[in-house]
Amino acid sequence: MRICRFNDDRLGVVEGDKVYDVTKALEILPAHRYPLPRFDPMIAHLDALRKKIAELLPSAPVRALAEMRLLSPVANPGKVIGAPVNYRKHLLEARADVELHQQNQVQEIQRIGLFLKATSSVVGPSESVAIAHPERRNDHEAELTVIIGTPGRNIARADAYSHVAGYCIGLDMTIRGPEERSLRKSIDTFTVLGPWLVTADEIEDAGNIDFSLTVNGEPRQKANTRDLILSVPELIEFASRFYTLHPGDVIMTGTPEGVGRVVPGDIIHTEFSGIGAMTVAVISAS
Repeated sequence: MRICRFNDDRLGVVEGDKVYDVTKALEILPAHRYPLPRFDPMIAHLDALRKKIAELLPSAPVRALAEMRLLSPVANPGKVIGAPVNYRKHLLEARADVELHQQNQVQEIQRIGLFLKATSSVVGPSESVAIAHPERRNDHEAELTVIIGTPGRNIARADAYSHVAGYCIGLDMTIRGPEERSLRKSIDTFTVLGPWLVTADEIEDAGNIDFSLTVNGEPRQKANTRDLILSVPELIEFASRFYTLHPGDVIMTGTPEGVGRVVPGDIIHTEFSGIGAMTVAVISAS
């Protein structure tokens, strides 16, 4: 099932070029009062939500996908976890380009570990990437993104997929410079998630997904997730050794070689087999 959030926080199921409005399904979610939970309630109750969606689909209003404003499929991620230099060729690329490494030693992911991005940086594809520091290099990074569905700590690699709710496309935007990754990658709008959540049962093998990225039609990145240094199960195992993973937590699995600069006016287009495609405009921050 492909589940999207659109317009004014409405819920939809995507089939082809149509969106079935199943917002009424959200009524089954429990109400929360302060203190609010540290997880995303929709993702935490995804199984029950899918059952309600199935009941509503036959009579759900149908709308044209092209006319919808797509939001992040996860409204309230507790954590956005990044996997730096998790493709071998990108590691070599980063070490060779001074604009990428900024005189810092670029080490293997197994040594430097993971990093966190501010949740305030999360947007959907229709909300655009806003360049706040045009005097510096701002780069695109296409990534398979994993959405955690079941909580866990110290999750064994063999059990990792049982904790996955689904997948989406991620743009891990970054500004180049000497600062820590978590700062440079946490600018508002620099975590683009979309175009929808594809439930885990629809992805046969997360370790074999072809994907690509273009800017203004120019090919920039093309790879397959089989080239990941740490696979999806290994990343879940690694992350859960340090953090309890909660429903709605997001793991961005890393980007391949071909990262490059974008400027206001550019159009970024990404495609992931089994998930879909998303188009994101680059604008100037107001």
